[in-house]
Amino acid sequence: MTGGTSRFAGRPSEPVGRRVAGYRVEAEIGRGGMAVVYRARDLRLDRTVALKLLAPELARNDTFRRRFTHESRTAAAIDHPHIVPVFEAGETDGILYIAMRYVDGGDLRRLLDREGPLPLPTALRIAAQVASALDAAHEHGLVHRDVKPGNILVSRGTDSDHPEHAYLTDFGLTKKSLSLTGFTTVGQFVGTLDYVAPEQISGRPVDARCDVYGFACVVHEVLTGHPPFRRDDDMALLWAHQYDAPPPLTAGRPDLPPRTDAVLARALAKNPDDRYASCRDFVAALRTATTGGGSTAATGHPATVRDLRVPGPDEDRPKPPPRWAQPAFGPRE
Repeated sequence: MTGGTSRFAGRPSEPVGRRVAGYRVEAEIGRGGMAVVYRARDLRLDRTVALKLLAPELARNDTFRRRFTHESRTAAAIDHPHIVPVFEAGETDGILYIAMRYVDGGDLRRLLDREGPLPLPTALRIAAQVASALDAAHEHGLVHRDVKPGNILVSRGTDSDHPEHAYLTDFGLTKKSLSLTGFTTVGQFVGTLDYVAPEQISGRPVDARCDVYGFACVVHEVLTGHPPFRRDDDMALLWAHQYDAPPPLTAGRPDLPPRTDAVLARALAKNPDDRYASCRDFVAALRTATTGGGSTAATGHPATVRDLRVPGPDEDRPKPPPRWAQPAFGPRE
């Protein structure tokens, strides 16, 4: 490891208290296979930011470094209320970094772990916001390729009609659409196996419909508590994504109308040509399928500010039984 990167080796908390570019690292808030995210202080503008530091070996790859810089700039140019704004991206002392808005809340992964399946009204609100963000990225020629609950942040909303505000994040490792596969130029697979599209697995070129598939996997988990395919090992899971028919949505969520099964099946089609053309089309079809028909899941109350608080790491977070007809994030008051 070069001298410029050695100070970030070893324990995950080592950068805490140090200065990276114009930011003072305060605490680790997230970790993945290719990067660590920290809460940091912007010393120039005196504000809190989320600072993502990429694995040092990525900075040593010239092709990846150039692509990272180009696509971070493209992501920063997207002005959308449900995409986490990128303030700055660059390289310092051999470390690639991205500074983004710090969202005070938690990600959808933690929310699902705490609450289990969400009520239909809440699921549709969050899904609509994320779909809008994904489609906006696609219009700019970006394919996310790693849509998962951990990349969806959920904070408190503005009022009772908008009780939560969802943000899509982690655009720094995307690829231009229509030209690249699910693998990076340094040989690393981009995507999470529970949500990966068949064309990513087979190494075929990906476009926006790859995100439709991953997004549908997330929506399935939001409604049922688990992704559509569950297998004992990774190879079996990859096979299922490529060849196995998805289970009916109503098998895990029997209170939903049977017509929702066809909506999810289309979004999870193996052939991208058979899927919805956009994420918003998928959500619109799901909303139409769930209206009327006497489904009790269509009722519910907005979450409160208290309900949106995400417990800290030392707090007990027992997983309650499904509360499909109750408001998300807390019991009805």
